[in-house]
Formats: sequence, C-alpha cells, structure tokens
Amino acid sequence: MNGHGFIVLDAHCDTISKILDTKQELNTNHCHFDLQRTQKYQGYIQFFAAWIDPMYSPHHSLRRGLQIIDELYQQADKYQDKIEVVTNYDEMLKAVNHNKLAAFITVEGGEILQGDIRVLRMLYRMGVRSLCLTWNGRNEIADGAEEERTKGGLTNFGIEVVKEMNRLGMIIDVSHISTAGFWDVIANTRQPIMASHSNSKDICNHVRNLSKEQFEAMIHNGGVVGINFYPPFLNENGNAGMTDIIKHIEYFMALGGENHVGIGADLDGIDQTPENINGVEDIEILFNELLKLNYSQQQVEKIASGNFIRLIKEVLKN
Repeated sequence: MNGHGFIVLDAHCDTISKILDTKQELNTNHCHFDLQRTQKYQGYIQFFAAWIDPMYSPHHSLRRGLQIIDELYQQADKYQDKIEVVTNYDEMLKAVNHNKLAAFITVEGGEILQGDIRVLRMLYRMGVRSLCLTWNGRNEIADGAEEERTKGGLTNFGIEVVKEMNRLGMIIDVSHISTAGFWDVIANTRQPIMASHSNSKDICNHVRNLSKEQFEAMIHNGGVVGINFYPPFLNENGNAGMTDIIKHIEYFMALGGENHVGIGADLDGIDQTPENINGVEDIEILFNELLKLNYSQQQVEKIASGNFIRLIKEVLKN
C-alpha cells in the first residue's frame, strides 16, 4: 500500500511564522511545507503553530501571536479552494471530504496570554484550539524545559489555564514544559492532553524529550505524542534518518502506545531535517517503511492521523 492512501495529521509546524517573516505564500514556497505538496495525500490535517519567539516577550507576545494567526486567516482566504480553518472534528472531516487541507490554529508559548485568562477566552473565540503552555523558558504559566534547575511546575495561574482549557474544550500541549510542570498538568487536567512534538528520552537523552514514566502517564491520560523530526531530538550525534524516527515509534509502541503515537514533525521550526526528508512531501516515506516492517495498515493509519483524530473528537467540543 502506498503512503498516498493515508490521511495525514501533523500536530506541529511553524510554517505560518516563516512565511509571515519571509513574505512567501502558503500555496507554494521554499519552506518545508506548502499546500501544493500536501495535495498528493488522501487528506491532510495540519496544526499550525503561532510560535511566540522570546524576543517578543513580555510586551509584544500577544501582538506577535495575533499577527501569525491573522496571516493564517489571510492565506486561508486567498487559497480557500485548498485550505479551511477548522475548530472541531465535524469541520475537519468536512474539509477533508471536500479535498481541502484542514487547518487547526495552535499557539506555542503561553506568553501570549500575558498572565490574563481573558486572553485565552478571546483566542478561543478566534479559533485557537490548542496552547503549548510554555516554550523553553519560564512564563506566567510554568517553567519551560530548559528551566529544570528550579524544579518549578505550574503556577496558580497555570492551574487556572489548565482548568479553563478543559472547560472550553482546548487541547493542552506539554511539549516544551518542565518535568515538574508536566506532572502538575497530569494532576490537574480532566481531559486527554498532547505533547505535539516530542520524542523518547530513553532513545535520545534530550531535555525536550519524554521519559518512560511521562509517556506511560500520557497513555493513562488518553493523550497522544507527536514524533518530532528534528535530528538533535532523534539521536545524540544529531545526524538522523528514517531509522531513528522509527526507533522512537518502536519504543513507544513497546510501552503499549499504539493508540498514543502520532506525527509532530516540527517542519519550518527546525533548521535541519532527517536524511531524505526534505519536507511535507516525504512524510509518506515513514508510513511505507512501517508497512515494510509488518506494521498493520490499521497501526500505520493510527500513527499517520488516527490517534490525533481521536483526541480531537474527545477534546474539541465546538
């Protein structure tokens, strides 16, 4: 079975920030991702991240986030025959059935809230359906992955954000959060969560990756982890290929993660890609390799999109 036969869901890319800054188009560009290249797939669902670069904090993080969100809407208006911004399971299915890319808006970095829960509610009204609580540093919600020394987790405001995201029906994203923050989220959420673009710490000991215990907690929570294609997160020598991506999938599958692994390639958020993966057009190679390794059609479908689709159906209310 050729990879073309799968609907693909990628839980994280930074293409919108990139085209905003480089004044390119979403339809066709020199980035890792464009609409033209997704047309080869049976259907494509993309979580587009508005990444809040720390250089915009603390005073301009909200403005920067709004600029990126606006850019996605502008591009969606321009290429409305190929892409539709969606906010729930039914809208996503409708877009895919009409041969359009289904686009979810996510935000990477809780700095966008600037410590105000009302901003979260307004972002929800604008169509944002997921928030990656931190980037690598500290913000009003929690400590990020590179702040491990302090052992800091969620703040009181962070717990309020988790509870409000549960109430609204937004997917909490724990990629980039500190270890203590991760466990605080697990303790406080009533909904399944995701780590949109993180790998296994046992396979590659990087601060951005998840421990065995964290992944097992994600399984228990009903969450999903998106495998990141960034070579430094795949192995310790930083030159990675398809076999490295598969090692992380195999490890998570061996822990009982068949219903909890997906793709979070981090396209256009990374400065290098694995060997033979130039962009979105090559993601299908992974699915074909898994089929060659005797993964069943159903297992590959779950990794390609099924597990994240289930998460969307469970968490996103409208």
